[in-house]
This record gives sequence, C-alpha cells and structure tokens, in this order.
Amino acid sequence: MSAPKPYLVYLVDDEENLLELLKSYLQNAGYQVKTFQTGEEVLQVLDIDTPHLWILDIMLPDIDGYELLRQIRSKSDVPIIFISARDQDMDKIIGLELGSDDYLAKPFLPRELVIRVQKLLQRSYEKGVSPIAGLAVPQYQDWIQIGPYLISEKGRMVKEGEQPIELTTKEFDMIAYFLHNQGQALHREQILAAVWGDDYVGSDRAVDDLVKRIRKKLPGFPLETVYGFGYRMTVK
Repeated sequence: MSAPKPYLVYLVDDEENLLELLKSYLQNAGYQVKTFQTGEEVLQVLDIDTPHLWILDIMLPDIDGYELLRQIRSKSDVPIIFISARDQDMDKIIGLELGSDDYLAKPFLPRELVIRVQKLLQRSYEKGVSPIAGLAVPQYQDWIQIGPYLISEKGRMVKEGEQPIELTTKEFDMIAYFLHNQGQALHREQILAAVWGDDYVGSDRAVDDLVKRIRKKLPGFPLETVYGFGYRMTVK
C-alpha cells in the first residue's frame, strides 16, 4: 500500500524572496506547495483545483486579499491563513469575519507559520485526510443525533440523513463547543475565546455572524439566543 500524498498548500505573496523562503520551510515540513504572486494567478486556478489550505497575503499588486478571500469562500470551505505586513487590528477582524481561519502579522518566523499550518490542518482534517487530490478518506464514527442532524466530532462532519452538510472550520468548532456545553447559556466572550482563541482582538459581532451562518446551514439545530448575553444550545 502506497503512502498517502502530502497535504497541498497554496501560498500567495508578491514578495518573491519571502515566497521562496516560506515555500522551503513548508516543503521541509512535508507539504506540497504551489506559489502565486498575483491575484489574477489565483483566480485562474480557482475552478481547476482545490488545495487543503490557503496562505493568503492581503497586500497584492492587482487584487487585494479580501477580494480573493471572498472568491475562495464562494467556492470552497478549506482552511485559510491570512498574512499581512500592516499589523492592524482591523485587517485581522475583516479577514476573520470574511471567513479566514487564522491571521499572522509580518514579520514572523517561518517556523511559526509552519506550526500554525500543522495545527490548522490537524484540526480541519483530524487523523484522516481530505478526499481532495486522491488522499484517503477518514473513517467517520461516534455519531451524535442532534435534532435532524448526525454529528461526528472525530470526523468533523455533519449530515442530515445521508446528505453531508459543508461547514467551515469555525462553524464546526462552534457547533462542537455547544455540544460540550448543552443547556448552558454561553456569553459571547466565552464563545470568542473558545472558537477564535484568547488572543482574538475583534468584536463579538463575529460570534453573531457565525451563528447566523450556522442557522442558515442547519435551520433545525437547537440554538437559541439569550438576549443581551449570548447563546444556548437547548437540550431536548
């Protein structure tokens, strides 16, 4: 039996030297890496192939990273790490609200990026690997019935009947957090810390936006608003 193919990472940055340095570190960590220096190059591949993870710079010479993020999210829910030299809180907030999964301000140590890539891929694909690019499919088990949905934490998957429901990393992280805290009223700040991390600097509007997306995708999920406080997953 042949060994599984490594994860495929798409790396987008217009700084050629940095691009080659980061590519080298990622390849040494065992990843396949394809690089892009312009937004136009990215748009040309969006309908052709899908990586396991994007690393996306905000400042590009033609199309800014925000627009690329919107385009990618309209076609795929794979993990995205935003990077930027501007180190402004608003960049991080906008990126996360548009659907990125992590944010790293330049300058940073290449090893830090590799560690974040490792953690995000591990969190997104667990012990199995994505069926993208011919990799083995993870074994999903330990299903939990919540309303009309079957939820597998190990497989990070939600189904309605036999139909899988596509969720982003953050959407599933929030669902899993509510599963572990059924019946409890959770403050928005608690949810921010659990899903985005203690170092998140954005507003709690991100929580409301994510809840809105979950309710749209899973209208039967028993999640109720605790007005002026946060949210609670009801126990039935």
